[in-house]
Amino acid sequence: MIEIFWGCFIFGVLFTLVTVVFGDIIGSFMDGVFDFLSVDGLDFLEPVTLVGGLTIFGGSGILLTKYTSLHMTAIIILSICAAILMSILVYFIYVKPMKNTENSISHSIQDYVGKIGEATITIPKNGYGEVLIKIGASQINEIAASYDGEVINEGTKVVVVEVKDSTLYVSNFDS
Repeated sequence: MIEIFWGCFIFGVLFTLVTVVFGDIIGSFMDGVFDFLSVDGLDFLEPVTLVGGLTIFGGSGILLTKYTSLHMTAIIILSICAAILMSILVYFIYVKPMKNTENSISHSIQDYVGKIGEATITIPKNGYGEVLIKIGASQINEIAASYDGEVINEGTKVVVVEVKDSTLYVSNFDS
């Protein structure tokens, strides 16, 4: 059984070293190859938690075998418990917070639909002008055209009706 413990431990250490040293390179070559294996909602099945648990299982098994006189069944049970406990800790201390940081604060141009803005450059009937739109705490200038085919003068409040071909189609906003 000691060979199994050593195998799990060595595999985990090698997996960690390869991931740290070559992770970005391997990730770029194999981007999307294993997407079919991902299961939405089961974040705890991340490689970090699974391989980490396997490594802890092997390492604790080695230590318990070498430094205690426990029966092999007890060693296996204690190693499994240690692996589960450490995997849970790794998930809640590392994986889950890192998943939350992957959320982007950027926005899409499609988010402008329904937003109120102001024409900063007059928008002719069949031409383009510019509008200032507030998104969150920022203000963004975007190219705009008249949705109704009417002239929209500089300083006029507008509402974004549609976004097509990176152009905001706006209409006068009557408050």
